[in-house]
Amino acid sequence: MFNLDTLIRENIKRLVPYSTARDEFKGEATIFLDANENNFGSPLPVNYNRYPDPMQWKLKYKMAEIKGVPPQNIFIGHGSDEAIDVLYRCFVNPGVDNVVLCPPTYGMYEVSAHINDAIVRKVSLTPDFQLDIPALQQAIDENTKLIFICSPNNPTGNSINRADIELLLNNFDGIVVIDEAYINFSRQKTFIQELTEYPNLVVLQTLSKAWGLAGLRIGMAFASEDIVNTFNKVKPPYNISQATNELALQALDNVSQVNEWIREIVIERDLLSAGLIQLPEVLEIYPSDASFILVKTTDAKGIYNYLIERGIVVRDRSKVELCMGCLRITIGTPAENLHLLEVLKSFNLKKETPVSA
Repeated sequence: MFNLDTLIRENIKRLVPYSTARDEFKGEATIFLDANENNFGSPLPVNYNRYPDPMQWKLKYKMAEIKGVPPQNIFIGHGSDEAIDVLYRCFVNPGVDNVVLCPPTYGMYEVSAHINDAIVRKVSLTPDFQLDIPALQQAIDENTKLIFICSPNNPTGNSINRADIELLLNNFDGIVVIDEAYINFSRQKTFIQELTEYPNLVVLQTLSKAWGLAGLRIGMAFASEDIVNTFNKVKPPYNISQATNELALQALDNVSQVNEWIREIVIERDLLSAGLIQLPEVLEIYPSDASFILVKTTDAKGIYNYLIERGIVVRDRSKVELCMGCLRITIGTPAENLHLLEVLKSFNLKKETPVSA
């Protein structure tokens, strides 16, 4: 039986969070002499001399309208990586508790685990990049606090079987974290709407991918109000800047533009896949629900270096578990994708050209 109180670290239960000047005063005022800000202003066209709302309520209310969940169920982080780190700091006792990861997957789960001295248990995905449920069940014990599932998965691009995730949610007494960074490009529906069904569910999303705001570093965690309140105890007081808040709010007014980009990226994903599979050095293109494709090649390192020499950067994933010989290629604009294909067509010609005496 899931019991959040038994999962929270004892030191976090006892923690009295830092109270900011903006937490202590709520209302309207004309003179602020409480936070040691510079009342003369900022050396910028726009004044940023005031601390931002520590809980980002305007941004949460706007996000709530788009996602269809109450703002109290939303945590805003400095990228999804902050939410990942906060999960460890709230629930995982260093050197005692363990987390379960399912490689190949997003590398920050493991990096953050080591930073927080968590014990890492790895249960590899199956050859078709799905959860190995029997192996997962064997890996879980009384000290397992978190299971991370990336769906659509990075770097493989596929969505994880929904029934398998639901099985874990129904039978695991810890927290199941579903990272949906690429959900906008997927045929699978988000798990956000399941928050009322599963108190042990945390869903991660981001504005870095479909929304094109990677440079702003805005990530979201959707969870029960109790979990979000626990996150808010641990996070830095002003983790999101005022400038970032304002720009994100402006971006959220452009849903139609983002939806158009999503449609175009999905179309380009299919076109690029169709073009790449015609090349002799491409052995397989794995099904993708993301804004990238995983491509199995005859010579991942050679192709990677060949593209680098011509000003094109892809990601060499050939040393990642189950991804031998693979490159991960982000879907570009139509012009970028066509240029990539044209450059790759000359790869074999280069290898076949004899060296002059």
